[in-house]
Amino acid sequence: MTEQEYMRRAIELAWKGAGWTSPNPLVGAVVVKDGRIIGEGYHAKYGEFHAERNALNACSEDPAGATLYVTLEPCCHTGKTPPCTDIIIEKKIARVVIGSRDPNPKVAGRGAAILREAGIDVVEDFLREECDELNPVFFQYITTGIPYVVMKYAMTLDGKIATWTGASRWVTEEEARRQVHRMRGRYAAIMAGIGTVLADDPMLNCRLEGAHQPVRVILDSRLRIPMDCKICQTAREYRTIIVCCEDLADESRIRKLEVLGATVWKLPKKGKGVDLAELMRRLGREKIDSVLIEGGGTINESALKQGIVNHVCAYIAPKIFGGKDAKTPVEGHGIEWPDQAAVLHNRKISTIGDDVLLEYDVKGGR
Repeated sequence: MTEQEYMRRAIELAWKGAGWTSPNPLVGAVVVKDGRIIGEGYHAKYGEFHAERNALNACSEDPAGATLYVTLEPCCHTGKTPPCTDIIIEKKIARVVIGSRDPNPKVAGRGAAILREAGIDVVEDFLREECDELNPVFFQYITTGIPYVVMKYAMTLDGKIATWTGASRWVTEEEARRQVHRMRGRYAAIMAGIGTVLADDPMLNCRLEGAHQPVRVILDSRLRIPMDCKICQTAREYRTIIVCCEDLADESRIRKLEVLGATVWKLPKKGKGVDLAELMRRLGREKIDSVLIEGGGTINESALKQGIVNHVCAYIAPKIFGGKDAKTPVEGHGIEWPDQAAVLHNRKISTIGDDVLLEYDVKGGR
């Protein structure tokens, strides 16, 4: 195997922790000695050992003199677990190959420096771009305290998310919908608006066995949510936050929702709804590091307008609904001039069965 293959194996291992490490990063590690992999590990869950310690503890033989391939700079501070630099030095690793640099102010180059001071050969930025793709969530959250926000929608080839009657099941095929559930399991929270709840009565959970369940965040400025909807009736099973405008809050409805197990947040108003920037700050303080928006055109328009979106995932189905009154992914009044558009970059295109997934970063997103 080549060095690139060892690091790509570490990347593959890192993805196994998706959904469980929040607010920590996804990290994988591989220990190689005499051209053989003798140990592998990844960060499996927040609060548990990090990838390097798991890989070194799993070695089939003494790792002294070996090379450690790790997707992120090893930590050098004590948190819920001991510093990874300590065990790397203790196990007499000769060389450490690092993919991503850790922007955490507690690390930020110090991990690599400590290893060098101990006489270890350190290589940085190895397959950095591929390793960086593991952790856009962590990179943003650790430096700003603000969740990374992904806006996801499925539309037809003519840009419709539902027919003129409001029917939307199903735009995409089963394979794409299954991938969406994997996406739900990857992010800390899933957010939708009251319009989606009233129209579809969704569960907004991840229906994959053994998957992480995201916190459900419902934007409901006037607390119109029905007490008998699936969201309310399962609020004790899945953590649920219902967000209303503080000047529109109905205290009696709040108490009823709390009895059902939901948490209600009263936040300032911005425009016709909740101040989404303030909501992101509040979610960040709750250690919710990422949000998947799965709402309709109204919430998507507000999220873009208020500048909280970092990434867009658009599933496109080979179907045409037509209709000037059929719903579209981003509604509202729209912009006045083309140069006011939300600009996207870093294109990635993939196919899922007959459907196509387009992914972009939002230029200037938080």
